Amino acid sequence: MPALDAILFDLDGTLVRYHGIPYESSWGAVVAAAGVEEAAERNLREYLPRPDAYAEWVAKDAELLIGIPFSRVADRVLPAPYAKGVRAAVNALRGSYRLGILSSGVGFVADWVCADLGLEFAVANELGVRDGAFSGGSRTNVDLWRKGETLRRVAAERDLPLDRVCFVGDHFNDLGAMEIVGLAVAANPKDERLREAADHTIDDFAELPDLIEAFVAS
Repeated sequence: MPALDAILFDLDGTLVRYHGIPYESSWGAVVAAAGVEEAAERNLREYLPRPDAYAEWVAKDAELLIGIPFSRVADRVLPAPYAKGVRAAVNALRGSYRLGILSSGVGFVADWVCADLGLEFAVANELGVRDGAFSGGSRTNVDLWRKGETLRRVAAERDLPLDRVCFVGDHFNDLGAMEIVGLAVAANPKDERLREAADHTIDDFAELPDLIEAFVAS
């Protein structure tokens, strides 16, 4: 029996990398495409030091998008720019493991990546759309600061023992998830704490299948 059942990926800065965008994030790409970067930057400065108010931060960013056509933004942020080696790695792993996304990024980007790569599921934060435009509504499914708690819930809902899960992330907010799984991989890490916490570090996703195979074999 294999030592792993599932591989779960962070989205922003991990599977996808919006170069030139803060944290390479889908949120940053969306607000840039919508032309509301300055207001979003003010929200970032206000809420980043407040871990207790993440859902409020999501709601405030969602309000910046009210009335902006969804297609105008989607056309600028999709197709998502994959990190090096992502498609080849996923193609090699699909069929042997359950694959999914767990991200505090933007849901429509996560859903697009999920469908494009043939993953099983994506859990991310949602932006409301009505009559073809952003409504200003939002739903926080993955708290930036409580990813470990969300991973526990997602794993329980999908009958995935945590010690048989690999989590792949890139930034400090992924530490909570990486600390509770059987295998933690830092992909192009943006924080030295991830290098210290991870079992392995990769700079190219093409390295991941061999790494997984060696872990299972051991």
